[in-house]
Amino acid sequence: FHSSSCHSCHLANGRIGIEMPSLLSPVLLSVHQVEKRLELIKQVSHSTHKKLTACLQGQQGVDVEKRSKKLPLTTLAQCLVEGAAVLGDDSLLGKMLKLCGETQEKMALELILFEFTIERDVVEPLYELAEVEIPNIQKQRKHLAKLVLDMDSARTRFHQSSKSGMSSNVQPGAKGEHLREEMEEAANRMEICRDQLSADMYNFVAKEIDYASYFQTLIEVQAEYHRKSLELLQNILPQIKAHQETWVEKPCYGKPLEEHLALSGRDIAFPVEACVTMLLECGMQEEGLFRVAPSASKLKKLKASLDCGVMDVQEYSADPHAIAGALKSYLRELPEPLMTFELYDEWIQASNIQDQDKRLQALLTACEKLPLANGNNFKYLIKFLAKLDDYQDDNKMTPGNIAIVLGPNLLWTTQEGNITEMMTTVSLQIVGIIEPIIQHADWFFPGEIEFNVTGNYGSPVHTNHNANYSSMPSPDMDHSDRKHNDQSRRPLSVATDNMMLEFYKKDG
Repeated sequence: FHSSSCHSCHLANGRIGIEMPSLLSPVLLSVHQVEKRLELIKQVSHSTHKKLTACLQGQQGVDVEKRSKKLPLTTLAQCLVEGAAVLGDDSLLGKMLKLCGETQEKMALELILFEFTIERDVVEPLYELAEVEIPNIQKQRKHLAKLVLDMDSARTRFHQSSKSGMSSNVQPGAKGEHLREEMEEAANRMEICRDQLSADMYNFVAKEIDYASYFQTLIEVQAEYHRKSLELLQNILPQIKAHQETWVEKPCYGKPLEEHLALSGRDIAFPVEACVTMLLECGMQEEGLFRVAPSASKLKKLKASLDCGVMDVQEYSADPHAIAGALKSYLRELPEPLMTFELYDEWIQASNIQDQDKRLQALLTACEKLPLANGNNFKYLIKFLAKLDDYQDDNKMTPGNIAIVLGPNLLWTTQEGNITEMMTTVSLQIVGIIEPIIQHADWFFPGEIEFNVTGNYGSPVHTNHNANYSSMPSPDMDHSDRKHNDQSRRPLSVATDNMMLEFYKKDG
């Protein structure tokens, strides 16, 4: 444009180059500055439109139903709902899949509405700005440049005609008038275009705050979408938690006693009642009960079934050693011993008292300090072990032997130590705690006790299965059953129980 005559350039810039106010800055803008801003805004708007469009997951320009089919959330929701239908409401996982699938469907709908709003209020206006409004102003600017050149050409022709007539002293005729009209018409067209361009530029500068509001809308719509999505998730979480809390099939091994009792609505832990009740029916005369190692695979299977709240009485009535092993494992895997960490020092101090009557009184005082849940289960277990002692002629499990193999599963310390120490001083003290409590069970816990609290277990015919077991640990015992995470703190394994029996026999 600047390659045209200086007069034309001065005319165009002088008549159109009105300094224009900016709503974003107190500095006045020239036409050249406005044009430069137009180009920059066009580039930025085009780039932003392209990137924002790429963020939309749904297919643009289609209805809700078609758009939803393209969303990954919709596909996920369908998968979850179909999985729930396969598993059914009898499965906790089925219930979870159903609730989560329905939630994902609602989330997908919120996402579609969000993208529709973004497309309508942000994406399309940005496209209009970058591809229509600014290009129209730029076209108008080019058109004005052309009109200026046309006007310059018409003026040149008119002046040349006037000079020619003046030099020959001839009055301008019809041709001169035609050239004058042509020049004036060209100037008029240029003036109209200049006014239109000025108006468009003024409007653009004035509307820059509107263009900026597109990005405010983007953030506001995103905030509303996330708020609704969060509300959906927060509303469904209590339902999910409620289903899990009311589900009866909850694991109990390795869980805190009070947590298991609260979730299952019981006073006596399920593995304790199930194992004790069955042992009363089919294991009281088994030699080496709690000492003889069961088959590792049988023990693993029984523990897994108890974790599911299931007990096959008929199957395991033929395997009392597996039942005893499952009971020991439950006690051993409690995060805190049944006799508690808090009372550990008091138990040990009581065992060190030389006077028997004072020792029994100190042990009773410690018993009475047990938390309610621990006290109920400890009493239940001791009363059962006292009954087991009634059959010691058959099972060879005296109160001392029972204390040796079960004591370390009922009480242990949080302090680190070594296995030799556990097999000597500490274990000897624990035996000194458990043995007298079993011997004087009726004094510690007067009255009879109902072992079959829930009445869920039958009374299969008892047979002696000692021939099926060796006094040594089973060769197929899992490595995990022999090894514990923290041998310095945790009770010893079944194999070590046998070693402890031998140790005490030699030690007298």
